[in-house]
Amino acid sequence: MAKDILHNWEKKSKEHRKQYQQFLKKADKNKTLKRLPVLHDEAFENVNCLECANCCKNYSPRFKTPDVKRISKYLGMKESAFIDTYLRVDEDGDFVVKTSPCPFLNNDNSCHIYEQRPSDCARFPYTDEDVFIKRQTLTLKNSEFCPITYYVLEKLLEG
Repeated sequence: MAKDILHNWEKKSKEHRKQYQQFLKKADKNKTLKRLPVLHDEAFENVNCLECANCCKNYSPRFKTPDVKRISKYLGMKESAFIDTYLRVDEDGDFVVKTSPCPFLNNDNSCHIYEQRPSDCARFPYTDEDVFIKRQTLTLKNSEFCPITYYVLEKLLEG
């Protein structure tokens, strides 16, 4: 059943974008938030992130100050050297990686700094928190490159 939902998901996510948008606008927030943890866990049981890594290959998390401090310490670098080597400031004023794919992405799609990764990475794709409903534009964008977000939206549409 789950494999059927995920079959050709990239194409279907684009085709269903309007449905997702309508659902997110009209959804009963509390009812939806109650369903998210179960759907989130179910999606992660059916999708292996190490087979995908689209998020790491094409996008950057925000590196907040605690992330910069923790990761630079882990790598044995001064914070300024870490920033100079790996990060840039984006149009929103946030630190993001300079290059895609992420410089910490290994050849097997694992993360070199996984235990110390930025909080954005640890929380991604936000399918078990209110960001999913509150930041609808982000959820819609994520549905086009993240099979987990797609899966959760499809399950929500099923009712």
